[in-house]
Amino acid sequence: MPKIQEKFDLTGRVAIVTGGVGLLGVEFCRTLAEAGAAVAVVDLNAEKCVTVAADLTRAGYQALAVATDITNPDSVNAMVEKVVSTFGRLDVLVNSAALDPKFDPDAVNKGIAPGNFEEYPLEQWNAALNVNLTGTFLVTQACVKQMVAQGKKGSIINICSTYGLNGPDQRIYRKADGSQPAFKPVYYTVTKAGIVGFTKYLASYYMETEIRVNMLTPGGVYNNHDELFAKNYAAKTILGRMAKKDEMNGALLFLASDASSYMTGNNVVVDGGWTAW
Repeated sequence: MPKIQEKFDLTGRVAIVTGGVGLLGVEFCRTLAEAGAAVAVVDLNAEKCVTVAADLTRAGYQALAVATDITNPDSVNAMVEKVVSTFGRLDVLVNSAALDPKFDPDAVNKGIAPGNFEEYPLEQWNAALNVNLTGTFLVTQACVKQMVAQGKKGSIINICSTYGLNGPDQRIYRKADGSQPAFKPVYYTVTKAGIVGFTKYLASYYMETEIRVNMLTPGGVYNNHDELFAKNYAAKTILGRMAKKDEMNGALLFLASDASSYMTGNNVVVDGGWTAW
């Protein structure tokens, strides 16, 4: 029986991280690389992909930059082909790419609070569905074909959100004077809740194989947030603070590695206790 440290070892394995240049995506790429995996940094931003991959390579790890539009099937298929042709296989997929809440820049001039449901733009709703759900579907579909072909084994990790489990408390976005300059938009909860169903569907679909599909659900990660927002957010957590950007890495490695070999269709929630009360 392998020692516990060996269960977390990813030496010889290959991982794809979509959204690989994001705040958490960079952390995920580095974590998997440090555990021994060859990592494909996948993102729409080609320049940043190269930068992240180059940083990993300079540190002595195996990394590949692959600029990809995850909403485009041809781009997705070409990405997977490049990864497999470069590294020879595919073992781990981290679906981290997602649109962050983007608000209508003209909303204030229209007298509408950004994210306001009654006036939320259809084009922004559709764009979010296209990236957060359809893009995740396309990438997973392309990657899982390779996992099936090489022996029906692999780990797929979908990044969810506490807002996919619970509705957002819009009060934490208020200012000190009680004004509401913004709302968390409807698409974010809807698409992240969709990731829950997608994960459970795939896990059950690949029953009796060694293709495991799980979720990692981060709580709010501090990223130079407004002081009042950070305080409001912290008050809703048991630990009394927002997460540090590296505090999802242990859970990510657990799900990617053999340490979680008897786990599929499940969710690891790392939220400081946000959803516990």
